[in-house]
Amino acid sequence: MSRVRRFFRTYKPFTRAGMQEMIAYRANFICFLIGEIMSAFIMYFVWKAVFLSTDRETFMGFTMEDMAVYLFISFLTGYLTYSDGAFSVGEEIIDGSIAMRMIKPCSFEMCFLFQELGSRIISVAMIFVPMVAGVEIYRCAVSGFVRFQIGAFLLYIVSLLLAYMISFYFNVCYGFMAFFFKNLWGTTLIKETVVNFLSGAIIPLAFLPSGLAAVLNILPFASLSYTPVMIYMGMYSTSQILWSFGLQLFWLVVMFGISKLIWRGAVKHLSIQGG
Repeated sequence: MSRVRRFFRTYKPFTRAGMQEMIAYRANFICFLIGEIMSAFIMYFVWKAVFLSTDRETFMGFTMEDMAVYLFISFLTGYLTYSDGAFSVGEEIIDGSIAMRMIKPCSFEMCFLFQELGSRIISVAMIFVPMVAGVEIYRCAVSGFVRFQIGAFLLYIVSLLLAYMISFYFNVCYGFMAFFFKNLWGTTLIKETVVNFLSGAIIPLAFLPSGLAAVLNILPFASLSYTPVMIYMGMYSTSQILWSFGLQLFWLVVMFGISKLIWRGAVKHLSIQGG
C-alpha cells in the first residue's frame, strides 16, 4: 500500500500541472472545442442529407437517430481518448527540454500520462455530462421514451478508459520516433487522419465492405472509437462486448510492450536540436 501511495504522490504534481495548463489556456481550449463541435454538426447535416435522399428509413442498419447518436458520441469518445504524447515528445526534443525530463527520478511516459489525466479531468467536467445529456434528450425527443441504459453506459465507460490507454501508448510509441526523425509535425497530421478513418470516427465500420470491416475490427484502431460507441448504443451483444474488452486489453498490453522496446532503442539516438 505504501508503494501505491508513493507512486501517486510522485505523479500527483503532473496531474495538477495538466489541470493548470488547461485553465491557463482556456481560450484556446474553448475555441478548439467550438471548432470540433461545429465539425460534428457539419457531419450530422451531411448524413441527414444522405438519409433524406433515400426512401428507406434505415441505411446500412442505421436510422437517422442512430447516426446522430453515433456522430456525437464518436466525437465525445475521440475527444476524451485523444492523446498528444507524440506531439509533446517531438516538441521537447526540438527545444531540448527532454533532457531535464530524462534525468528526473520518474517514469518518462508516466509523467505524460498523469499530465494528460489532469487535462482530461477538466474536459470531463466541462464536456462529458452536457454532451451525454444532450444526446439522451435528443433520443428521448425522437423516440418518445427514455433510451438511456445505465448498464450500457457503465460498459461504455470501461471501454472508454481502455480506449484512452491504448491511444496513449500508441501515441507514445509514435512520439518516440522523434528520437530518430527529429520532427513529427507533418507525419502527425497524416497519422491522425488515417487513425480517424480506421477507427470509425469518420464513417462507421459497418458501412465498409464486410471483409475490410472485419479486418479493421480486429486492428487496434477500432478499439479507440468504434467499439466504445457501439457499446454505448447497445448494438453489441454480450458475447461481442466480452470479445471487444478482450481485444482492447490485448492491444493495450501490445502497445505497452512496444513502447518499452522502442524506448530502449530510442534513448541511444537522442540528439537534441534546441537548448
